[in-house]
Amino acid sequence: MTEKWDVLKILNWTKGYLAEKGVENPRLEAEWMLCEALSLDRVGLYLNFDKPLTELELAAYRGMIGRRGRREPLQYILGSQEFMGLDFQVSPAVLIPRHDTEVLVSEGVKRGGACASILDIGTGSGCVAIALAKALPAAEICSVDVSAEALAVARDNAQRNQVAVAFFEGSLFEPFPGRRFDMILSNPPYIPAAELATLQQEVRGFEPLGALDGGADGLDFYRRITERAADHLTAGGWLLFEVGAGQAPEVLGLLQAAGFSADCFTQTDPAGIERAVGGRLAK
Repeated sequence: MTEKWDVLKILNWTKGYLAEKGVENPRLEAEWMLCEALSLDRVGLYLNFDKPLTELELAAYRGMIGRRGRREPLQYILGSQEFMGLDFQVSPAVLIPRHDTEVLVSEGVKRGGACASILDIGTGSGCVAIALAKALPAAEICSVDVSAEALAVARDNAQRNQVAVAFFEGSLFEPFPGRRFDMILSNPPYIPAAELATLQQEVRGFEPLGALDGGADGLDFYRRITERAADHLTAGGWLLFEVGAGQAPEVLGLLQAAGFSADCFTQTDPAGIERAVGGRLAK
């Protein structure tokens, strides 16, 4: 006789299984995946604890449980992640948007009201550029990434969120010879290469390492961008970065040495870590 699985029974089993696999929030993640499998929200799930699952529903859910048990990120399994109140499609072609990066966007919005043109370097899923486009609809937003696969995801996300962003394939400023912007933002790779092996399995085993590897000290891309940014900014233009924990003083020093000595700032994230760094090109 085939064992019957209702919603509550399979949630309880999945919580135990995911906990054994080292997943941090096993009950909550079990619920999110079951919501996806049953096309219900969490309230609907709670109202249907005694609902038996069909064989098709069980098969779909077991597939998701297996993937999460191998520590594949939940966002890749569900295919989406919220950022700045917007919904973004994600795949292993792009880093999963982190709420830490909302600090960079917020600082860009504060300073971008008079900007006619803004460049986002290393766009990935497009979350920074698209959130800026939502908040600053009068600005022309351009984005660049070396990955054609990432750009495909970003273009889909721009369409999903109904904003106009111009996407370019290439490395850093390569697609913009002679072009100047009023603001440049970047959330570049900033993990020191030796630390990549210490990252969570969800990150090191599934997210694109090329979008994380910042070289020996994690600062390679900050150097490459700051030394060329002045050639691509208007007078008094802004350069803003997201930085890793403890990197703000060194990145601020790079900015100041490269001529971005006006109105320099750092901004902390909700955990108190200096997460955004910026300055204006001295006139």
